[in-house]
Amino acid sequence: MYDLQKASMWKRISAWLFDFIMIAILTVGVAYILTTVLSYDSYADRFNSIKEKYATEYGVDLSVTDIESLSEQEKENYEKADAAFAADKEAAYAFRMLINLAFIITTFSILLAFVVLEFVVPLLFGNGQTLGKKIFGIGVMREDGVKVSPVLVFTRAILGKCTLETLVPVLTIVMMIFGIIGIMGPLILFALLIIEIALMAATKGNQAIHDKLSYTVTVDMASQLIFDTPEALLEYKKRIHAEESENKEY
Repeated sequence: MYDLQKASMWKRISAWLFDFIMIAILTVGVAYILTTVLSYDSYADRFNSIKEKYATEYGVDLSVTDIESLSEQEKENYEKADAAFAADKEAAYAFRMLINLAFIITTFSILLAFVVLEFVVPLLFGNGQTLGKKIFGIGVMREDGVKVSPVLVFTRAILGKCTLETLVPVLTIVMMIFGIIGIMGPLILFALLIIEIALMAATKGNQAIHDKLSYTVTVDMASQLIFDTPEALLEYKKRIHAEESENKEY
């Protein structure tokens, strides 16, 4: 009576790659502006200059990771330099600012890119179509065949794609880079990957996390019927049922 014309995997992948590139470009552009405005590089330069000061003072290289390869004297100098650097309040302040600004710049840049390209653009095109989806002829509808509302587009794009599928893993990686999070970092990334793969493999419409969260499915716009309201869908089903009943042989 009503078939799901789901989008082919190659179309979905192609649209995703195009959208990913566009989001990456906008994210990098916004991040560059914020980095300049918020003086991120000045804090990085100050932090590195203080580190270099103690390295020079004690005659060691504080970037060395294999401490065991150093001689006893070099180890002693390294530990003294590292302790002095760790106790430096200005260096600690610069490091805190680097962490805070990294989170602010990363979060705001990604969020703005998703708001523009994954929320505003689909509202303008309709049927949840991003630039990539529009190019490759696919769209988004509710699981019951009704058009997606702005609320569902927001849930799908901002809560699902942006927050759970992008910001959580990206900020986890940022925390790993700054040494804030330990073994939990890789575990979080692995868990998200497993959930994503399991959902796409187990659901009828190969739905990802953002689709399950918003009760949506990606479909082929050329062949899929999408109804404006639940009432319109119900009327369609009644009409089809009536036509089938008339044509039934007794």
